[in-house]
Parts: sequence; structure tokens; C-alpha cells
Amino acid sequence: MIRVLLVDDQELVRTGLRGILRTQFGFDVVCECADGVQATRELRGRPGSPPVLALTTFDDDEVLAGILRAGASGFILKGVTAEDLQRAVRVVAEGGAWLDPAVTGRVLTIYRAAAPPAPDSAR
Repeated sequence: MIRVLLVDDQELVRTGLRGILRTQFGFDVVCECADGVQATRELRGRPGSPPVLALTTFDDDEVLAGILRAGASGFILKGVTAEDLQRAVRVVAEGGAWLDPAVTGRVLTIYRAAAPPAPDSAR
């Protein structure tokens, strides 16, 4: 059984997501709160804490960077299908990572810009 902490700043959205996650996919929603980045920081700061998948409307680099720095293992936009959400939850719950395809290219660009230059293999 996959246990889920559901975080969204809108109660109506949480209610809808709770229904999908419980009824359609059989996940156990064990807790809910309204602030995702803060909840992620607090949760990831505890030993043995579960992985976090951020689900958001905001396709914004600052939001993405903030949630990933807070310790999330995945990031997915709310425009996904229910099946993609289910797949992302399962991947992250099993210890994997998930990035919404809409942001993957930007994450790689930022990573490459920040990465130290590769050692010269011709030396």
C-alpha cells in the first residue's frame, strides 16, 4: 500500500486529488496540508522520511528549483492525465525520480550551466 501526504494550497483541489488517489488508484492518503515547499522541507528533514512528488500548476523555474532544493524526488504539472499522475506517484514511492517532460529540458540546461567543466580526457 502506497501512503500519500497530499499537499495543495486549495482545499477543493485536495478533495479532488484525494478522491482520485484513493478511489481510482488505491493509495492511502494519510495526511493533508496546504504549503508544499515547507511540508517538503520538514518532512525530508526527518530520518527515514518518505519521498516527495510535487504536483503543481506553476511551470516556473523558481518553483521547480525551490521544491527540488527542499528535497522533492519528483515534479509534475497538474495538466497531466490521471494515469501519468499514478505512474509518477508509484515511481517516486519506489525510490525513483520523476520530472514532468515539460520541465526536463530546462532542468538539464540549468544543471549543465552549473556543472563544473568536464576533465579533458586528451591529457
